[in-house]
Amino acid sequence: MVAEGFKSGFVAIIGRPNVGKSTLLNRIVGEKIAIMSNKAQTTRNKIQGIYTTDKAQVVFIDTPGVHKPQNSLGDFMVKSAFSALHEADAVWFVVDASQERGRGDNFIIDRLKEVKNTPIYLLINKIDLIEKSELFHVIESYQADAPEWTEIFPISATEGDNVPELLDSVIEHLDEGPQYFDSDQLTDHPERFVISELIREKVLQLTQQEVPHSVAVVIDNIEQEPGDKVHIQASIIVERPTQKNIVIGKQGQMIKQIGIRARKDIERLLGSKVFLETWVKVEPRWRDRPQALQSLGYREEDY
Repeated sequence: MVAEGFKSGFVAIIGRPNVGKSTLLNRIVGEKIAIMSNKAQTTRNKIQGIYTTDKAQVVFIDTPGVHKPQNSLGDFMVKSAFSALHEADAVWFVVDASQERGRGDNFIIDRLKEVKNTPIYLLINKIDLIEKSELFHVIESYQADAPEWTEIFPISATEGDNVPELLDSVIEHLDEGPQYFDSDQLTDHPERFVISELIREKVLQLTQQEVPHSVAVVIDNIEQEPGDKVHIQASIIVERPTQKNIVIGKQGQMIKQIGIRARKDIERLLGSKVFLETWVKVEPRWRDRPQALQSLGYREEDY
């Protein structure tokens, strides 16, 4: 039973790669549900994070960073990002205060101009990386040839600056509505998805060159064992044998480090001890093969 005057709605978070969308979502929900790395295009699927109070429930849709697609996976990611605009009751457009407005931002702004009757916020993130005197110039650059922003919020997703005020503002603009999810639920994605993303995050953080963009992770099996222990078997998919060698590493040291780091986050997520087994498999050109994309969880029906 929700309180009288309870508000709810969906907020799409959109922007170029590496502007801090996932960091912002994780800060809001208070847990890591969206993975983070310094590699572009870390987020591939739309990830919903749920923020609930006694007076409101906001479902945030973290979208893949908008970029120029180089393959079928890239097409999927960009379509997925823009599809969220049509599901949302409000839109947060996140930009990086430490970077000049560029063609990628302009491309998104042109699409935002097509969104009607929906509050659109400009979030200038990473203000902790610039001098206060530079902020006016950044704001000014995003006011020219742009939608009429409902609100402009300079924020730091990393430090939390202005994030509570941002939440209050977006809730104020939402209509009264139902509570869609239980109050203790933080994401709509199943544990399998979050676990696979945590493993992929460690690959992104530990590998370089072409490997990060070529990696997918599939959870083959999750089994509860005696003594409150969870046995997880996962496959790390790459496109070439050379990438497989990199992920495994000399004498298996890289795959060992990936497993150690991933296990810590998974144990925090599940609240149980975890035995994690990983294998590395080669699927040639999986990012350009529709059937492979479908089997690895990148489905057109998701947008």
